[in-house]
Amino acid sequence: MKVIKRDGRTIDFDRAKIEIAIEKANKEVRGKQKATKEEIEEIISYITDLDKKRILVEDIQDIIEEKLMEFDKFELAKKYIVYRYTRALVRKSNTTDESILKLIRNENKELSEENSNKNTLLASTQRDYIAGEVSRDLTKRILLPEKISKAHEEGIFHFHDADYFVQPIFNCCLVNIGDMLDNGTAMNGKMIESPKSFQVACTIVTQIIAAVASNQYGGQSVDLKHLGKYLRRSHDKFKKKLTEKYGGKLSKDIIEDMVKDRVQEELSAGVQTMQYQINTLMTTNGQAPFVTLFLHLEPDDEYIEENAMIIEEILKQRIQGIKNEVGVYVTPAFPKLVYVLDENNCLKGGKYDYLTRLAVKCSAKRMYPDYISAKKMKENYEGNIFSPMGCRSFLIPWKDENGNYKFEGRFNQGVVSINLPQIGILTRGNEEKFWKLLDERLELCKEALMCRHYALLGTKSDISPIHWQNGAIARLKKGEKIDKYLKGGYSTISLGYIGIYETTKLVKGVSHTTPEGHDFAIKLMKYLKARTEMWRKETNIGFSLYGTPAESLCYRFARIDKEKFGDIEDITDKGYYTNSYHVDVREKIDAFHKLKFESEFQALSGGGAISYIEVPNMRNNLTALEEVVKFIYDNIQYAEFNTKSDYCHICGFDGEMIINEKNEWECPQCGNKDHSKMNVVRRTCGYLGENFWNVGKTKEIKSRVLHL
Repeated sequence: MKVIKRDGRTIDFDRAKIEIAIEKANKEVRGKQKATKEEIEEIISYITDLDKKRILVEDIQDIIEEKLMEFDKFELAKKYIVYRYTRALVRKSNTTDESILKLIRNENKELSEENSNKNTLLASTQRDYIAGEVSRDLTKRILLPEKISKAHEEGIFHFHDADYFVQPIFNCCLVNIGDMLDNGTAMNGKMIESPKSFQVACTIVTQIIAAVASNQYGGQSVDLKHLGKYLRRSHDKFKKKLTEKYGGKLSKDIIEDMVKDRVQEELSAGVQTMQYQINTLMTTNGQAPFVTLFLHLEPDDEYIEENAMIIEEILKQRIQGIKNEVGVYVTPAFPKLVYVLDENNCLKGGKYDYLTRLAVKCSAKRMYPDYISAKKMKENYEGNIFSPMGCRSFLIPWKDENGNYKFEGRFNQGVVSINLPQIGILTRGNEEKFWKLLDERLELCKEALMCRHYALLGTKSDISPIHWQNGAIARLKKGEKIDKYLKGGYSTISLGYIGIYETTKLVKGVSHTTPEGHDFAIKLMKYLKARTEMWRKETNIGFSLYGTPAESLCYRFARIDKEKFGDIEDITDKGYYTNSYHVDVREKIDAFHKLKFESEFQALSGGGAISYIEVPNMRNNLTALEEVVKFIYDNIQYAEFNTKSDYCHICGFDGEMIINEKNEWECPQCGNKDHSKMNVVRRTCGYLGENFWNVGKTKEIKSRVLHL
């Protein structure tokens, strides 16, 4: 029998611990109130005779109390209860010492691999993680209801970002960058007026990005369409100066050529400023800002030509990359790029098809950008096109008092993700029981999400002036509460989900790619969506269904369930659950069918959805990638490429890593063996555990690698 402890660990049942605990209580009583050895043995035998594979430590303690009462050992039972309570106080007094010491000693591998833009060796990052450990501890012991903390520990659901819950800050947002540039903003109590040129605008944008990132815990997105007017301002400023200086000396054509050259120089410098500042700035939590740049050419935009120039320069500089500390051009983690495919650039003869071909070239070399189909997004979001937030979640449509849709300046309050396969395991294929247990757990998820909402209620704008007073979200007065932005659907709050594939296998015995499995999976998705819509009506809060990446959570849930239920074929035995609605990575399905299949699920995940396809090194076959991009435009809202080619960040080698005599991965060009400086990485998977070698010592590295 295994005993599940309060911290989620599983240990072997040890009868001696029960004997010791009762004997300690025995010392506090006299005469007949003491439990005899025979009575202690009877209690232990009762527990072992239950013949359970797993039992909670709290259940064992409850049984001991009940049996002592049955033996009329009321005083002894009272002493045992006091002993148990005292031990609970000791546990609650401090649970962070060892985790913090591990951070300082850099022994916490899970944290070091958790976030690509956080270096746990740095003092600033360690400071943030230490604060996070204390926050997580306070959240678990004091701030959350015990049943919510327990449900998180048992893998019923995942309460995301508990390390930030102690503060009244939110998840992710779409920065209202247009308002901040046009009407000015303030940072650190200093006014920043509307910029007069493109390069200054780019500098202000990066300053805003850093300030926003320092006062929230999730990603942010910036729509670059607002920069077009500032590039035109630079053009007009240069033209005016050059005309005044050379108007009578040089022809208009020569002056215009000179203007174009200066505009191009400023364009290149401005984009470079954004790229390098985003990657070199450190926010107050010791990391580069988690930011997405949204690249969309709106057909009716008066600055569409300027915005086309900006997008072109961004793609060219991303293709080139950024030099690392040894001077090799590498792929920066940020900013993420999201490129919109619209009628004017979907590779069907549009004016801006040349930009899409450049984007495809960029994807082939640097994996970014991701692609959004304007055609499909309009179908799913009431005719609107807007950026996902930095964490790839989407806002639900919302209209202001004038009936106009608004997306920029909105945000997400937080996320709780439900473990669907665990429900399937517990109900053992009984569909009636499955829906009943799902209902119970969804109500628990709602309660956990409401904890996030209540934690933000009553927050004053002074908590983050950049968000609430200076335009990123709002223009509130000092001391004004943010409550009106938490209700009415202005902000979202998200129910995530993991393991549609595994759940379908458990309930129906087949994959959700089969007809029978598909029907069940769609029914389940519609059920989850309907539940969030019902909550929205009940509470006037913007609940939404969120099906975007949570790779490390796929492993956490699978690990917990494997400890509880053992190896279950094609469920817990493979060590991970499939993310949200995605097709399992081991199924034989081509890219086109995968995207088409997952598109139906994306339409039901209004709070966020992205699909991946894995491709080989395609740098010499851009035509094939262009065909996939065309397919994306017509068939799916949001998709991303992953590549199988390896990459060395030390020397820039781009090919296949070798296995040396010591069975280590090694760059064949420079001999680098440091995995943190190597892209033997598949973002589809996101595995965060130890690497392993299979029986034949072939390339079966598991760390963050697609399971092939």
